[in-house]
Amino acid sequence: MPVWHWYLGAANQTGEAKWISTVTPLDIELPKVALIGLGVMGQRMLKNMPQHGYFWPSTAWDPSSDACESARKLHPDLIITTNPAAAINNSDVDMVYIATPPKSHGKYALMAAKAGKAVYCEKPLGTDSVDSRILVEKMTLMGARAIVNFSLASAPAVNALQSAINDGSAGTVNSVDILLHFGRWPRDWQQSAKWLNKRAEGGFTRETFSHYAYLTQRLFGKIDLLRASTIYPTDDTCAETHAMALMDCTGIPIKFNGGTGGIANSGADRIEYIVWGSKKVYKLYNWNQLSSSDGRGWVRHLKNIADTRVAGYFSTLDNVREFFRGEHHSMPSLDDALKIQDLVESILVGGDK
Repeated sequence: MPVWHWYLGAANQTGEAKWISTVTPLDIELPKVALIGLGVMGQRMLKNMPQHGYFWPSTAWDPSSDACESARKLHPDLIITTNPAAAINNSDVDMVYIATPPKSHGKYALMAAKAGKAVYCEKPLGTDSVDSRILVEKMTLMGARAIVNFSLASAPAVNALQSAINDGSAGTVNSVDILLHFGRWPRDWQQSAKWLNKRAEGGFTRETFSHYAYLTQRLFGKIDLLRASTIYPTDDTCAETHAMALMDCTGIPIKFNGGTGGIANSGADRIEYIVWGSKKVYKLYNWNQLSSSDGRGWVRHLKNIADTRVAGYFSTLDNVREFFRGEHHSMPSLDDALKIQDLVESILVGGDK
């Protein structure tokens, strides 16, 4: 079993993954993780966990032989099982990370909880709110230890935005805009995940808007959907092409406008979250970038972080580590995820099909 040197915490803050060879290695075994699903998210986690240095991906399963082969190249020590139960029930596994298409999330989460493993599940919990509510009830009764992965839960840009709201730098928040547009869907780097373009489990509202809905819930509290309109292709299988929603969050109007189409690549995609304060406007863009304006031009924040994207990955895994240890963390709960799923699915049935 490989034992890594711990990285210094400062490396996280600059977005750099560094092994510090001058530190005396600690001869302890790292918590072992089973990865269920080796697509884009599974392979990203397979790369990031060893670089972060606390968790060790030991076992994995995916129905695709191509995905398994790619995973082996990234992590030659990985044990690929022939079925998900074998990976989840492996006696050496301490935590199960679930990154399969959404409809199977609940099944694998429950399987992992019954096996006594900590559960780290990608959002959403599922696509049927009734089924997901039953899942949450079952796992709560079992006393299962579980978190859900919304990528903005621990991002440095989000922490800076929250501080600006809490300390009064933004002033009174008057409204929030969530603006999404994708030249092609799925995006360039997601083309192998064909389910993302299907109505049953995919679409940008579930895949991308949900992250910003969770962020809104975290920053401002309970979200009430006032009205929504969603446009679908004329066939019965493809995901939405456009979606709009007006929401209220403790008296703050929240507007969502999303769509697809235009140039057939992802180079000009728009992903923006704008908080309109009475003193300053804050814009979170491209997931990990933050700027603000008092009306005299835009000022970029977090200039001291070399790569905010990598810093976000490591900050998330820092919080997964705290969850695993039973300490305070920022990762979303099953209840948090269920509220966002209810909102997303309500928006998706808000328009013509």
